[in-house]
Order: sequence, then C-alpha cells, then structure tokens
Amino acid sequence: MALVTTPAVVLQTYRYSETSKVVRLATRDLGVQSAIAKGALRPKSRFGAGLELLSEGMAQLYFRETRELHTLGAFDLVNLRRDLAADVGRFAGATALTEIMFKMAPPAPLPVAYDTLTGALDALELAAPGQVDAAGVRALWCLLAVLGFEPSLAQCARDGSAIDPAADEPVLFSVADGGALCRRCGPAAAQPPSRLPPRAYADLVALNDPRADLPPLDPPHAAAHRRLVARFVRYHLGEAGPLSALDFWERRAWVPPTPTPIPSAAS
Repeated sequence: MALVTTPAVVLQTYRYSETSKVVRLATRDLGVQSAIAKGALRPKSRFGAGLELLSEGMAQLYFRETRELHTLGAFDLVNLRRDLAADVGRFAGATALTEIMFKMAPPAPLPVAYDTLTGALDALELAAPGQVDAAGVRALWCLLAVLGFEPSLAQCARDGSAIDPAADEPVLFSVADGGALCRRCGPAAAQPPSRLPPRAYADLVALNDPRADLPPLDPPHAAAHRRLVARFVRYHLGEAGPLSALDFWERRAWVPPTPTPIPSAAS
C-alpha cells in the first residue's frame, strides 16, 4: 500500500457509517477514485468542512491498485468554490461536469481531464452573469473532448470531407455519428440529424474551442445548445444510468416556467 499525494476535486460524497463517509475524487495522478474518510462526520474531524462537493485540495490516499475503495488520510483544502454554490445556474453546470467526470473518466492517470475539469470550474466561477450558460456548454464539450468524445465539426464524421463554414445552408449534426455530416452522408445517418442554422453551427464551433471568445447566446439559443450537448452525452453514455445533474442543468429546473396568459372575457 502506497501513500500518494495528489491534487483532487470532490465529485460525490455519501455516508458510510455514523462517523465516516465515502468520497469520490477526481485526482490528477490516479484518475477517478473512491476513498473512505474515517471520522469525517465527527464534530472535530481532521477533515473539517473540506470534503464538500466541488471542493479542491491535496488528497493523501493510502492506495492499493487491487482495491476499489482506498483510505483518505488527509485532504488539505485549496478551494471550497463558494462562488459556485452561491449561484444555482453556476452550481448546476458544475455538478453536470462532475457527474460526467465521475461516469466517464477512468480510474487511471489522465492529467489533461483533471486540468480541464478544474479549468472549467474556474471559468464557471468567473463567467459574467449573461455568459454562465455558454460557459457551462463549453465546459461540457471540452471535458467530453479530452475524455475521447470530441465531436467532428470541421470534417464530416462519416467520410472526412470538409464542412464549409461559409455556406448559407444548415449544417447537419448527428449525435449518433459523432458530429457534423456532409450532404452526401446525411441520409445515411444512424439517426435523423439535427439541422443547425449557420449561426448555430458557428456558435457550436466556438463553444468547442477554448481559445475562442464565448458566443453571446440568448435564452432560446442557450437552451438549444444545452439540449444538443445533453443529447450527445446521453447517447454516448447510454449504459451509465441516470444523469440527474445533467437533466437538472439542461432543463434549468430551478427557473419557474413562464405562465400561460389566461384570456380575458373581453378577448
């Protein structure tokens, strides 16, 4: 059994006993791992308030490759990410990210996935109020890319032919095929593809490029992009079970629906 010290983010916690809990951690050096934090629920626990969802710190793990549940020796808190917890929209995007990381990342070293996750959480914290949706959509696409599910946008996902970004016609996007399709391949898509208007396609390209400026998305366009990335995740995570955090974020379930006006007697 080795003592490993690694940067980590808390993805999930649940009670294990009266005094202990299990934490799911995204670690930079070991991938996604589960560990028991003994005594974490005691009033004077050495872990303090550090083992909360989205907390970032340095974890000390007593690690053995043949085990699925390790022992957490310490967690030195670096960032509690209170700004994410203070805003429901930011928090929803962040928990959708952690859910995807937990379901899709391997229990093996993948530093680029860890760095992408923490960078995305930072971006969500810093995003202007009007850009939170766009920041969340970009975060999901970028995390999917480093986990091996990057959509093909510049070339047809089936035959590799170039997609013309200057065309005035809608661009076909197939979730099942993994990206954009040319006109020749569209009819052969595994599922009926989405038809992205030129602006929506340009925004999708920008949302998949962390170097580009975030595109301005009004509420209808933001909703369409949330639906698209959520469909992509569900298709490629078909065997991962329920994705409740993704569902909550996609539907913006914290926003009351706009009531339908009741016609007056005079109308």
